[in-house]
Amino acid sequence: MTPANNPPPDGPLAPELANGARDFRLRMAVIDRETETALDMTRDRYGSTVHPSAAAAARAHRDKAAVEAYTTHLAPHADALLDAARRALDELPPARHLAGWRTVLDGLAASATEIRQALDRPAAPGSPAERAQHLALWPHLAAWADHGIIASNLADQNQHQHHKAPLTEEEQRMWTERAQAAQQRGELELTESWYAADGRPISLAYLVEDDDSTLVALRGDPDAPGWQVIGHYAHEYEAGKVLPAPVPSGVLRADVSRFNRPVPAPEVSLQELIRDVVEGRTAGDASDALLGAVQRGYNAGPMVRLKELLETSGQFASALETVQGRQIAARLSALGRQIEFLTREVEEAAEDLGATVAVLPPHRTPVLRVRARPAVGTTPPTPPPRASTPARHR
Repeated sequence: MTPANNPPPDGPLAPELANGARDFRLRMAVIDRETETALDMTRDRYGSTVHPSAAAAARAHRDKAAVEAYTTHLAPHADALLDAARRALDELPPARHLAGWRTVLDGLAASATEIRQALDRPAAPGSPAERAQHLALWPHLAAWADHGIIASNLADQNQHQHHKAPLTEEEQRMWTERAQAAQQRGELELTESWYAADGRPISLAYLVEDDDSTLVALRGDPDAPGWQVIGHYAHEYEAGKVLPAPVPSGVLRADVSRFNRPVPAPEVSLQELIRDVVEGRTAGDASDALLGAVQRGYNAGPMVRLKELLETSGQFASALETVQGRQIAARLSALGRQIEFLTREVEEAAEDLGATVAVLPPHRTPVLRVRARPAVGTTPPTPPPRASTPARHR
């Protein structure tokens, strides 16, 4: 229900509501970056927090700044924005993502209620109660920063009603055949892709023919059968005026928040492990460094993290739900298995090296990095004579 002081977002008010959500997200991005910089100063080189009081102060400053940002950009019209988003959602054609968006809007509404109730009963400024209140509001503020883009995009739907490119069935068939032929020649250059509100993918590509290129729009997966050309344009600005507007893209994992990340686990870099080997004197020193690279669990080593990166990237590629995405996911899966095999081999070699009771031989003598200065009053050695250079004749 829209409050009395928030008129229905019809006409020119809808962009203002959407801009409020965007401005809040931008401000939250700045707050997040400043907080991460401050928290970095409270950690050691491995990422462990060594100044907990300073870390708590940085988070308290973050929470307060986020409340102020919400008060400035969203509090006056959060309910009106959600009302506009729900109306636009009801008018969209059926699609797989609409149920999820409706759940997001319900969650944003619940967070807006929690924030409004706290703002209506603020604690004493600077008191521990205020810090506790702001801390309790942070998850709700982070939810708006993470997902408010869905509400603002929906509120903008009525302001960006694009119509499809005016191609007849015959023209569409002709342009699709030309684009397919160019694709087979390797001359269909994809430049951008997005999803429309109906859940269908749209891509822009340059169709190259005889050293001339035309910008075309495709509907469907360009690497799967059945895609079609739905328009051709002189430039991207013209295409943007008539093609369906992009909607917010999805996420790989539904429970991940950019503004509410877990505390990173301490880890040792590969550079430091290499340095440990260079500075080591015994076989055990090199063995420990190798074992650090393949360590598993909470303090996982770089090789284990690399395998996790490959697995997660494979999940991302598969989640694209395209032909190329599935192919790349299979490649990344194979690479992950190779890394796992290599990790076990490194672990066995490290254990064998650790079992070697040996030290570096003494003839590997270090070289002094600083040479001794000559004594005061001594004459420096005469430098060797410079070789004469023969004159050049023109």
